Amino acid sequence: MQRILSTELAAHPYEKVRVEGWIHRVRRLKSVTFLIVRDAAGLAQVVITEPAQVATLTEESVVSVIATVTPNSQAPNGVELTGAEEIHVHSAVGVPLPFELHRPALTAALPAQLDHAALALRHPARRAALRISAAATAGFRKALETQRFVEIHTPKIVESATESGANVFELDYFGRPAYLAQSPQFYKQMMVGVFERVFEVGPVFRAENSDTARHLTQYTSLDAEMGFIADHRDVMAALTRTIAGMFGEVTERTGTATPEVPVEIPAVHFTAALRIAGAPADEPDLAPAHERALGEWALREHGSEFVFVTGYPMRKRPFYTHPDPADPAYSNGFDLLFRGLEIVTGGQRLHRHADYVAALRAAGEPPAAYQGYLDAFRYGMPPHGGWAIGLERLVARLTGAANVREAMAFPRDPRRVTP
Repeated sequence: MQRILSTELAAHPYEKVRVEGWIHRVRRLKSVTFLIVRDAAGLAQVVITEPAQVATLTEESVVSVIATVTPNSQAPNGVELTGAEEIHVHSAVGVPLPFELHRPALTAALPAQLDHAALALRHPARRAALRISAAATAGFRKALETQRFVEIHTPKIVESATESGANVFELDYFGRPAYLAQSPQFYKQMMVGVFERVFEVGPVFRAENSDTARHLTQYTSLDAEMGFIADHRDVMAALTRTIAGMFGEVTERTGTATPEVPVEIPAVHFTAALRIAGAPADEPDLAPAHERALGEWALREHGSEFVFVTGYPMRKRPFYTHPDPADPAYSNGFDLLFRGLEIVTGGQRLHRHADYVAALRAAGEPPAAYQGYLDAFRYGMPPHGGWAIGLERLVARLTGAANVREAMAFPRDPRRVTP
């Protein structure tokens, strides 16, 4: 007998079917017992009138049930299973669960959830966040493919730090030092010289000792780079279309309501952003409180849950960032804030070899250490730019999660490398 998923039962009224899954809950009443079976699609309710059939069953045990589909408007999906002929236990749980999964909200503290991730992720709320993550990633790919981008895959073991910073994980690579990649930045820029427009979905690693609700030491980066642009505003326009496509895919695949993405997201220059946020004029970057203030301003003044901040100071941007031709102290770079949190960093890059040599020397970096990267510009590169989206931050903001770790199956932070 072919297995039927819980969401398909309504299409088989009065038929004998097989359902398989985990025992989500056993509700034992005086004259009847309700066995709630959870599968990948949802929940199925099995009505048991013979207590002996379920006397030894425990929650999270994996079972196979053969029974008859019976319409009942009070049951999940409008049907329930009655007259169970067979309940076969594939895998029994014989130990106490660290927390209950059948309640609407998972009340266990986040550290306990992360310690028992294989179990906690079965809770519908945790599963929903991961489904949204999958849908957002699919939307990212779809939106970029319609804009002529080609998907690439780049190395995660690199010879030098991508951002010229210290926040890298060093490893022993056959007796010589190498690093886990902070981003695919160098490689995606080089691939602009091949395909003009490229993107990648992959892990990145930041050895930043920040144990906060918004930081991870490994996260999923949604990167894109595009050639033949006028400046960073072309990149912002492509990013806006991409975010809209991602949110549309999330709604279509999961039914989750997503905010409207304006055709043109409001943008504010960094200097004006400091004034709006009430920050000192000489502040080199935006603090989390400033980002929240800007999110409130964008919603109040523009009805938008998104806002671009452009023109960050060059001293806070990587060496490959293109300066603003009108004021070289500021960059043709941007961040995109969503609900008061930075979820995207991007901008226009340098594209001439001589400019890279000068920028590296100004940063105190030897150009010879970047020879393979610089060769791409020696051989001719178009004006280009791109962005990187932090997937887990975006999903956490979309779901209202208080901690970015809730948007990742097995998060890594300064204190955690298991499970």
